[in-house]
Amino acid sequence: MNNKLIPLVIVLALGLVLASGALYRVTEIERAVLLRFGELVQEDIPPGLHFKIPFVDAVRKFDGRVLTVDSPPERYFTSGQKVLIVDSYAKFRVEDVGQYYRTTGGDETVARQRLAARINDGLRNQFSTRTQQEVVSGERDQLMNLLTNELNESMSEVLGVRVLDVRVRTINLPEDISEAVFNRMRAEREKEARETRSEGQEEAEKIRADADRQRVLIAAEAFRQSEIIRGEGDAQAASIYAEAYNQDREFYSFMRSLQAYRSTFANSGDLMLIGSDSEFFRYLKDAQGGN
Repeated sequence: MNNKLIPLVIVLALGLVLASGALYRVTEIERAVLLRFGELVQEDIPPGLHFKIPFVDAVRKFDGRVLTVDSPPERYFTSGQKVLIVDSYAKFRVEDVGQYYRTTGGDETVARQRLAARINDGLRNQFSTRTQQEVVSGERDQLMNLLTNELNESMSEVLGVRVLDVRVRTINLPEDISEAVFNRMRAEREKEARETRSEGQEEAEKIRADADRQRVLIAAEAFRQSEIIRGEGDAQAASIYAEAYNQDREFYSFMRSLQAYRSTFANSGDLMLIGSDSEFFRYLKDAQGGN
């Protein structure tokens, strides 16, 4: 390489180094401040490409998106001195970049810790003025909105952040109290179950007794109808027999005698002792039935 070009290359290299150190970019999801010898000289740098003095100026960037602070579960007392275990979280965003840097030094962890402490104090104050029913269901949304507004006003001045929302994830009873409540609830449910089963058995007995009564009534009515029909049938049969007997009494007497003979002598081993002049043998001795 030509010795005359070496200085030029060195100058170009130094120029590139200086240029790379003098230019910086801020994206749309970032917030930034400019420091000069550690002193804040520009608080809110807009997105885009910017220039700084190398080795003199420093740029601190922060996340400009919505951030979340998760508070650990804490014990709070209600107005009735009931203990509740509350798990909460909050959504916030850096609003005043200069104040945020001056208060936290740009450390997001410090901002989260300070915000969590304020949320803890706010929830403790709000819970202490309300009953357990109110904080669990009755005024829960109202409580969260009120706490969000209060934190937003105070933390905007102190930390330079805007609190967007504060929410309670879960509200639980302490473990020892939860066990006692669970046992009481189980006893109440078992009592209700026993009462329901007793009512069901009583209703089943009523239905069963009514079914038995209806069965007896139906059977009695059926027997009555059958007896009526049987009596009417017997009456009709007797009427037919009587009519036939009146038409030809001798023939009727003959047929009845044949039926008697058939029934009597059906078994060859039977014996019958009777006089030969008995009326029973009238048609055996004379087909005309003469004596």
